[in-house]
Amino acid sequence: MNAWSDGFGQIQQALFESLVQPLLFALGLGNLLEDAFAATGWLLVGLLQIGVMLTLFRALERWRPAEAVTDRSAVHVDIVYTLVHRLGLFRVVLFFAVQPLWDTLVGELRLGGLPAWSVDALWPGMTDLPWVSFFVYLLLFDLVDYAIHRGQHSLGWWWKLHALHHSQRQMTMWSDSRNHLLDDLLRDSAFVLAGLLLGVPPAQFVALVACKKLVESLSHANVRLAFGPVLGRLVVSPQFHRVHHGIGVGHESAGAGSLGGCNYAVLFPVWDMLFGSARWDDAYPPTGVRDQLQGRDYGRGFWAQQWLGLKRLAGR
Repeated sequence: MNAWSDGFGQIQQALFESLVQPLLFALGLGNLLEDAFAATGWLLVGLLQIGVMLTLFRALERWRPAEAVTDRSAVHVDIVYTLVHRLGLFRVVLFFAVQPLWDTLVGELRLGGLPAWSVDALWPGMTDLPWVSFFVYLLLFDLVDYAIHRGQHSLGWWWKLHALHHSQRQMTMWSDSRNHLLDDLLRDSAFVLAGLLLGVPPAQFVALVACKKLVESLSHANVRLAFGPVLGRLVVSPQFHRVHHGIGVGHESAGAGSLGGCNYAVLFPVWDMLFGSARWDDAYPPTGVRDQLQGRDYGRGFWAQQWLGLKRLAGR
């Protein structure tokens, strides 16, 4: 873990010194050097993720596609979402606009008596086992993500935003980032707050987010791939998650048109099994939202989708 961290840090430093720092000085923004260094880390993580997607995940989609892609323009919009998120543009906005608020809130809670603690300190010797520490944090973050995801499907107002993610009828590895920006703001803010409360080291937080997003990209990939009766119970597969996106299946209660669904887990199906929301259909259903079949328009372009999401939230 330390070797990976050191190697990443060296590349981040080189990219910052050769590209980002000179640009900031040229623009007269030398006061933002520290924040820009952190943003450079997110940029590097995003580039690495996109590299894996374009090589490994794209090869899987060509190998055994779950369906033929006939609407390329819809996929192109998802690529825009992915670039906005994976290259750090959304993360930078979150970093400057929202994280200071959470830092202040947690600081006030600490002054009010909330103890400062770290998961690493709960078991003796965990700090000497970085991979064990990383997995524990990953498991806890996945539980947080499971709870958020159930909220997105159970709360009517939140579903009106999250429905944009499910409106993709041609789901591919790019579809993971297809979300309303307000939905992303709520979800990412919850992760920042969880990270602060759990005492996640900054370097581990970056690695946690990167690992989680890569698995999410794979689970959305247009590939006919299940992980079998054993591994499929341990890690979310593209087949397991496609059921979650199935029209009238994965985001409705028993297909009755009411909010609910199944297969909410992002990384580990254990949460669905524990809370009774797992569904092990051996199927690759068509994806989308039922009301699309009744004429609901979710928009074709990035800004149209964002605007229509706000209109749904306003009850229009």
